[in-house]
Amino acid sequence: MENTRDQGGEERCGDVADLYERRFDPSAQASKLRVWRVLCRHFFQRYVSAEDTVLDLGAGYCEFLNSIQCAERIAVETNPDVSNFAGPGVRIVASPSTDLLGVEESSVDVVFASNFFEHLPDTAAFLKTLHEVMRVLRPGGRLLVLQPNIAVIKGRFWDFLDHYLPLTERTVAEALELVGFDVAEMRARFLPYTTKSSLPQHPFLVWLYLKFRPAHWFLGGQAWIVGVKPPAPKSQ
Repeated sequence: MENTRDQGGEERCGDVADLYERRFDPSAQASKLRVWRVLCRHFFQRYVSAEDTVLDLGAGYCEFLNSIQCAERIAVETNPDVSNFAGPGVRIVASPSTDLLGVEESSVDVVFASNFFEHLPDTAAFLKTLHEVMRVLRPGGRLLVLQPNIAVIKGRFWDFLDHYLPLTERTVAEALELVGFDVAEMRARFLPYTTKSSLPQHPFLVWLYLKFRPAHWFLGGQAWIVGVKPPAPKSQ
C-alpha cells in the first residue's frame, strides 16, 4: 500500500532518507506489516505459486516479500537499509529498476510493483523499467501492479513529496501493451490510497474489505493491473 515502500529504483539523498524516517515510525511499520500479511494471504497469493521466483521492485521494508509464500525472493532496492528488513533467504539486488543488473533473463515468475512507478521521474524511465521487467520474466510470467490512480484520487496524489509520475489504470495498461505484455486484469479501484485512508487496520476487517467488492468503489484509490508476458512461440 502507499507510503509503506521506498523509491527503490532511484538514488536517495539525505533529505529523502529523512523523509522516510519521519513517515514510517516503528509502530506504524508493525501495523502495516499486519495488513500486508492479510493482503498476501487472501489476495496476492492467488497470483503466486509455492514454486515461483518472485521479484519485488522497490522492496522497501519487504512487507510483501516477507509475507508471500514462494520458492525464491528477490528484493530490488537501492537503499542499503533493506538488509535490516529482508527476511531469511531474500536476495537483495541493489540496482535501479531501469537496469536490473544481476537478474538473469527469463529467470523470474512474478514481478511485484506496489506504489513504485509514481516515484520514477518520467515516462521514459517507466517504459525502460517495463522493458527490464519483460526481460527478466519467464514466458508466461506475471507483472502485478498496485498503483495510485490519479483519475480517482486527483490532487491528493501530490500530497507526498516523492511523487513524480501520475498514472491511471489505463495509462499503465497502455504502457504494458506497448512493451509487449498482455493485460490480463485491470481494476480502476482496489485498495485505499494510503494506510491512513479508510481501510480498517484490524486483520479481520482488512479481510472483510477484500471480500466485499462494492466497498472498493467507495474507498479504493489505487488501481490493480496484471500483465502477462506472452508464452514463447512453439518451435516448428
